[in-house]
Amino acid sequence: MVGKNKPNRQLINKVAEVYNWLNSQIEDHKDLAGRCYACGKCCDFESFEHKLFVTPPELIYLRTNLHSENLKLMKTGHCPYNAGGKCGVYEHRFSGCRIFSCKGDLDFQNELSEKALKKFKAICEQFQIPYRYTDLATALDGFSVA
Repeated sequence: MVGKNKPNRQLINKVAEVYNWLNSQIEDHKDLAGRCYACGKCCDFESFEHKLFVTPPELIYLRTNLHSENLKLMKTGHCPYNAGGKCGVYEHRFSGCRIFSCKGDLDFQNELSEKALKKFKAICEQFQIPYRYTDLATALDGFSVA
């Protein structure tokens, strides 16, 4: 299982560091970050007219923390981890989910997103993982780690 051997545990810790950094940036800039009301609307990508993009380290992190070899497939335009309007993986949610708020400043969100992506790309390079920035549906449907 991913995450049990030392290099994978190190990778998981690196992703956690990025998420902690993101959380602190959002906390430090509440006025720009906006407040999430946990309405779940942004998890319905089709009706909200947006896509969530993720990186391989984030998928590895999620899969490891769910203690599952498989990730849920995205069969509709709605996040498979949102049930009844609530995030079922909130603690382990992707960077895009952490950054985006429909009430937030788009410039702030874009800048924070670019900084986070640089960090994820560096993790890919460090652990020799091909870097991909893929929409969630494609990523979930095609994700595997050898």
